[in-house]
Amino acid sequence: MLLIVIMLIVAYLCGSLSGGLIFSKIMHLRNPSEFGSHNPGATNMLRVNGKFPAFCVLLFDMLKGLLPVYISYRLGIAPFFLGVIAIAACLGHIFPCFFHFHGGKGVATAMGSVIMLGYDFSGLLLATWVIAVLVTRYSSVGAIITFLLAPLYVWFIRPEMTMPVAMLSCLIIVRHSSNIQRLFKGEEPKICFKSKNKPIQ
Repeated sequence: MLLIVIMLIVAYLCGSLSGGLIFSKIMHLRNPSEFGSHNPGATNMLRVNGKFPAFCVLLFDMLKGLLPVYISYRLGIAPFFLGVIAIAACLGHIFPCFFHFHGGKGVATAMGSVIMLGYDFSGLLLATWVIAVLVTRYSSVGAIITFLLAPLYVWFIRPEMTMPVAMLSCLIIVRHSSNIQRLFKGEEPKICFKSKNKPIQ
């Protein structure tokens, strides 16, 4: 149990590292928490600074979800608690202790954390997100549809993980409540794939 508690703390601290703020400083770009939707995640990084910085943030945010779960798996922690550790990493991304508890939506971190459940499951999630985004041009719609379907997917592939994945999905969907309101009002911004890469002046 002590090992599980330690890994929960490690996962939360890893999740608290904000890829958007870190890469905006390294690349001397605009801080995504001060522009666009003020969200430090990859989608707002795309809107504010372009494709390559957004890709870096996406990869970073996925890795910080994957690594704690992978380490926990190698340490022999039970599958159910692997799901709880994934949730801890997402909570770190959403409420980062290093950045005044103001974080992103947790989608990339959640996607990274479930890779350990198998490439079939994570591949289904990725395909669902890509198709939904290409059809609607809304990143939020992609995330909502993907995590609505995630518990169903995992029930067929790894049924013992249905409960933690359902908990993770609820967290992501609740986090998108403001996006859902904007979608109904027609105020949700669509994804723009134009490259910007504008350095700060």
